[in-house]
Amino acid sequence: METARYWEAMDSGMIRCGLCPHACRLAEGATGRCRVRTVQGGRLRAVSYGTISSSHVDPIEKKPLFHFYPGEAVFSVGSWGCNFSCSFCQNWSISQEGCPASGDVTRPEDVVARAQSAGGIGIAYTYNEPLVSYEFVSDCAALARDAGLKNVLVTNGYVCADPAAELLPLIDALNIDVKCIDDAFYAKHCGGHVRPVLDFATQAVAGGCHVEITNLIIPGLNDDSALIESLAAWIATSLGRCTPLHLSAYHPQYRLGVPATPRLQLERARDQALKHLSYVYLGNTSSALGRDTVCPSCGNALVTREGYDTRIAGIEMGMCTECRRPVDVVTRDRPLRPT
Repeated sequence: METARYWEAMDSGMIRCGLCPHACRLAEGATGRCRVRTVQGGRLRAVSYGTISSSHVDPIEKKPLFHFYPGEAVFSVGSWGCNFSCSFCQNWSISQEGCPASGDVTRPEDVVARAQSAGGIGIAYTYNEPLVSYEFVSDCAALARDAGLKNVLVTNGYVCADPAAELLPLIDALNIDVKCIDDAFYAKHCGGHVRPVLDFATQAVAGGCHVEITNLIIPGLNDDSALIESLAAWIATSLGRCTPLHLSAYHPQYRLGVPATPRLQLERARDQALKHLSYVYLGNTSSALGRDTVCPSCGNALVTREGYDTRIAGIEMGMCTECRRPVDVVTRDRPLRPT
């Protein structure tokens, strides 16, 4: 069983985990709020190391990432556990459960080999919260980087600065789920706080990673126009106006029975966010708005999408084919950074 990283023994005999802001204090045999980090034999163990709940070859747009190698495939892997307890969790069957007591263990080199066989751009760590499987993700990402593969993290961003600083140099792109700009929402519905998430997002951008943000719009809970504008304004100021924002429609899941987000409400939220941001997309909806990527200077269609059918339509050598503005999209002829 893999020894976890980022923990310390306390004078009381307990173990304090230093991976995320919860800073769980655990006695022998106890498991943290993430459900997958347990004290055994006086050490903190990463009990989910190498346990895979699901793996698929997905379109990169499904993460969602619209400005990072559009139209490409990525090998996606997930495990179990999460350090949040969101009442509206969309993947609760794996995120709100610990890993099985027995089962196959997959080594990082096997994940990399499967990603290479899949023929996509690399590996996406997704489905549950990947940061609670920090050790496995880190080991996979290091091998993937050596093999010339991209590493994508789809995360709630609830992690401390030191482990983030160790991992981020291995990560090429992230979709960070900012559930609401209001801390009271996080405390009541997620069991956490928003500030560490915002700090992680700024840390990722400062580290040279490609970052996109997702916000799940839940009617009556985080759909207030002032909250949406505040989030968009924060993204523009702290991450950059050209940071893509994905506004996603909520559907009843897990413990929350609020009705699904109406399409028109999502479209109005997009209008509010566009006051501050150049790119705002809509997800989990049939709306034709917020689907294509258009040049913010001339309106030329840079990338067109029909479901997951994606076509690079107006980009040539990293520039808009009409106005020649450098595009805010990572493509094979305009990489984020050297590999």
